[in-house]
Amino acid sequence: MDAFTPTTIAALIIASSFAAGLNVYATLLTLGLLARAHWVELPAGLDMLTHWWVIGVSGFMFAIEFVADKIPAFDMIWNGLHTFIRIPVAALLAYHTSAQLSPEMQVLAAVAGAGIALVAHGSKTAMRAAVTPSPEPISNIALSTSEDVMAVGVTWLATKHPLIAASIACIFLLVAVITVHWLAKFIRKMWSKPRPASAQ
Repeated sequence: MDAFTPTTIAALIIASSFAAGLNVYATLLTLGLLARAHWVELPAGLDMLTHWWVIGVSGFMFAIEFVADKIPAFDMIWNGLHTFIRIPVAALLAYHTSAQLSPEMQVLAAVAGAGIALVAHGSKTAMRAAVTPSPEPISNIALSTSEDVMAVGVTWLATKHPLIAASIACIFLLVAVITVHWLAKFIRKMWSKPRPASAQ
C-alpha cells in the first residue's frame, strides 16, 4: 500500500479489529511478520509490531491458543478470559493505526476498534457456547480452525486491499449477529416449551 488515507486507515481498523476479536495473537503475528519481511507497509504507529520480541510473544501465545481454543469446555474459559485481552488490544491497535490522524480521531478509532472486536468476540463466544455441548469434538475443532484461518486471512487482506477486507469483515459481523440472535431465540423457545407431566 503506497499511502494511507483516512479511508484506508478506517478500513484497516475495521478489518484488523474484527480479526483481533476472533484471534488477537494471530492478528498481531500476521501484521508483525508481514511488515518485518517488508512484504507490506503498515502505518507508522504500528512499527512496534515488527520488533522480534513482539513477534515472538505473539507467536508463542498463538500456539497456545491454537490448542486451548480447540478443547471443549476449556475453550469457554479461555474465551471468557480473553474478553479482557482481545477488546483492549484491538482498541490499542486501532489507536496506533490512526496515529497520523488527530488525537480526537485516534480516540474515536480506539472506541470503534473496541466495539468491533467486542461484537466479533461476543459472537464467537456465543456460537462456541452453542457448539460446546456437542458430544463430538469435531464441530468445536472445525469452528476454531475456521476462526484462526479467518483471522489470518482477513488481516493479510487488510494489508493489501483494506476496503475489500473491511467489507468482508462487516458482512461476517452482520451474519454473526443474526446467527447469534437466531440461536438465542431458538434456545429461549426450547426452554419455554412445556414439559410433559410425569407419569403417576
